[in-house]
Amino acid sequence: MKLTPNMFPTAEEFNTRPPSVDLRRIDPSLNMRRFYRMSLQPDLFGGVDVVREWGRIGSRGQSLIERHSCEDEAVSSMLALETAKRRRGYRPAG
Repeated sequence: MKLTPNMFPTAEEFNTRPPSVDLRRIDPSLNMRRFYRMSLQPDLFGGVDVVREWGRIGSRGQSLIERHSCEDEAVSSMLALETAKRRRGYRPAG
């Protein structure tokens, strides 16, 4: 798979999108049907959490909450995770 520079969102593009990302990786030859979901959620102390969920499509999967002190840190973390997942073959769901 060849990666192109416009395949990954820039920080400006990311800020104009909704505060969630829903990715899927489906490869029938490997019997692979995976999802990866991320969303930004404010916490009670003024910070922002990145809520990550992943697993096989149709299953409950796993989840992890990353706590960040400000929205910029959370957006940067989410953008880096999305870029890494896209490099591994995940594509937007829908």
